Amino acid sequence: MNKNARIYVAGHTGLVGSSLVRKLQELGYSNLLLRTHEELDLTDQAKTASFFAEEKPEYVFLAAARVGGIFANENYPAEFIYDNLQIQNNIIDQSHKNEVKKLLFFGSSCMYPKNCKQPMQIDSILTGPLEPTNEPYALAKLSGMKMCQSYNRQYGTKNIVVIPAGLYGMNDNFHPENSHVIPALIRRFHEAKVEKKASVTLWGTGSAQREFLFVDDMAEAILFLMENYEDNAPVNVGYDKAVSIKDLAIVLKDVIGFEGALEFDTTKPDGMPIKQLDSTVLKELGWSASKSLKEGLALTYEWYLSTCK
Repeated sequence: MNKNARIYVAGHTGLVGSSLVRKLQELGYSNLLLRTHEELDLTDQAKTASFFAEEKPEYVFLAAARVGGIFANENYPAEFIYDNLQIQNNIIDQSHKNEVKKLLFFGSSCMYPKNCKQPMQIDSILTGPLEPTNEPYALAKLSGMKMCQSYNRQYGTKNIVVIPAGLYGMNDNFHPENSHVIPALIRRFHEAKVEKKASVTLWGTGSAQREFLFVDDMAEAILFLMENYEDNAPVNVGYDKAVSIKDLAIVLKDVIGFEGALEFDTTKPDGMPIKQLDSTVLKELGWSASKSLKEGLALTYEWYLSTCK
């Protein structure tokens, strides 16, 4: 991509999109096409078509999506499948119709079967049942992957699909019920610290293992892939190491300075027992993450303190 390329970042106010915009601006890209949800409803086919016809983006990063943690996925399954399908269908199709040079679509690690072999390899996709707690979202992401691949095969488009590990960082969603595990725990530990609570209770047993990637590392990875990857197969983007929710909580306690006890509500679901990506392809291309979990968590908490209190 040259520095004057017309680059559309769909979902630029979200976790991934905002990090990507910061990185693009830092690198000197000066022609970014950015629209908030209020300015452009991507679930609306006609409005999306008008935007592409008028703006003619050359490159598209499809980071727009309805996202959330276990609570949100369990309580809003219809919105999770409908909104994501609409957004993906509209952007991928309009990118083809308006001759976008390359599109990068964000998949999700929940696209993998619940009990697939760890670390998760691309050839495990669609080989078994999905995790029930986020199945509608996963099905939407699987459909987006297949749509990218189908358009590549039929029309010769250059769509690539990335599957990130669990992302966290600045500009995350810290809602007390609808957020993912790291921002939810940051908020809860911080509030417990301020209120001098004796303990914090986490969902599940704490034994579930997850792989987390700092979002600024993800932004660097996707720019690297936009320049260096054209295969029709998805590519995993991970930190290359998983951590249990209990151990994550212990690190967060230290970063935040909460001195109370940890308790676990074992009546609540753990989700998948373990989720770790096999990022061998990306490493062989020459990229790996640079921020440790503790470093990334400290930066995220610093941002939370300056923005979300």
